[in-house]
Amino acid sequence: MMSLARTFIRLRGTLQSASRAGCKQTSCGSKRWQHTIPQAATCNWQLLDDCFELSYGGLVMHFDYVWLRDHCRSASCYNSKTNQRNLDTASIELGIRPAKTRVDEENLFLTWPDGHVTRYSLPWLVESSYEGQKQSAVQPRILWNSDIYTNAKVPSASWEKFMSCDEELKRFLRNFLLYGIAFVEDVPATMDATETVTQRVSLIRETMYGHMWNFTSDFSRGDTAYTKLALDRHTDTSYFQEPCGIQVFHCLRHEGTGGRTLLVDGFYAADKVLQQSAENFELLSRVPIKHEYIENHSNHRNHMIGIGPLLNVYPWNNEVFMIRYNNYDRAAINTVPHDVVHRWYVAHRQLSAELRKPENELWVKLKPGKVLFIDNWRVLHGRESFTGLRQLCGCYLTRDDMLNTARSLGLQA
Repeated sequence: MMSLARTFIRLRGTLQSASRAGCKQTSCGSKRWQHTIPQAATCNWQLLDDCFELSYGGLVMHFDYVWLRDHCRSASCYNSKTNQRNLDTASIELGIRPAKTRVDEENLFLTWPDGHVTRYSLPWLVESSYEGQKQSAVQPRILWNSDIYTNAKVPSASWEKFMSCDEELKRFLRNFLLYGIAFVEDVPATMDATETVTQRVSLIRETMYGHMWNFTSDFSRGDTAYTKLALDRHTDTSYFQEPCGIQVFHCLRHEGTGGRTLLVDGFYAADKVLQQSAENFELLSRVPIKHEYIENHSNHRNHMIGIGPLLNVYPWNNEVFMIRYNNYDRAAINTVPHDVVHRWYVAHRQLSAELRKPENELWVKLKPGKVLFIDNWRVLHGRESFTGLRQLCGCYLTRDDMLNTARSLGLQA
């Protein structure tokens, strides 16, 4: 069986040569892929023993007959007002086949043995087919290192416009989806204003750290973040079964030196590993690893465990959708045998080396008024050590609600 990584490499090659993938060149030279429907496409089809084969615009697709009956969008099968299925999937005969088939320039018509007629638009079938999904990205993105991001000159959003104008919010979310980080400037340096600006994007995810957090280096919690020490690059809440989707930082004041924030695109580093070693990429996306957080400090008693591979990928196209990387919180590796562990350490070393290359580091000095949003499933963050009083506030946001906001504004997310 072909491994995940080899399949992904073959997919990358297909994307690079397929004009139907709709490659769009960005100003910084990176590519993002969006599936587009071909114009004036020809259509051919045939009824096979186990599926319906459809060739449209150079894409050959295969549809199970039960699938074709199950996805019927007629009024009796699907409620177009609620966008919900009416048809009971369990009632479909598993050996069903269409009695009649007809295709015109834009639609496929299937007549079933009971006389029911299903109509599908051909572009919808392309979008909904496995083959179509396999060649398209779930979320367009631009992979970056320090130079790529700096040269892209991604604009920050303006607080007043951001809070009142949906078009400004849309631009902000587009940049956030593409790069995994985005900024809002000129926000009042208060926790209330920070909470208000985050709620424009998503819902706040309450955790054991609270709703909004406001902290200094007083070690009030049993975590290195509550010190003045430097923090290596990492993703937060890796010890959750579902790590928090978005991290928000706002430095309310700093009376001292140092404390710059480090940002690294984890997907850029993962892509470098894939290019150099398909086997290491496959190991990092397959081997389950535990992360653990134990806190016995003052009035806080917590013990959290999250399990998952360092790289999470969609199985149909091997697109990376989450990196879970935190060397501070990784627990004992006891989920795989010793020979796999050693190979995993080799792969982990390669990923760590990519994450730690100076050219992949983006350093940002947070200051009052500058609110940073980080995709915690993609971008690792850290900081340099600092002196003096440094007060930060922030929160975690729910990823689903941010994506919902983006889609409601017409963005692909």
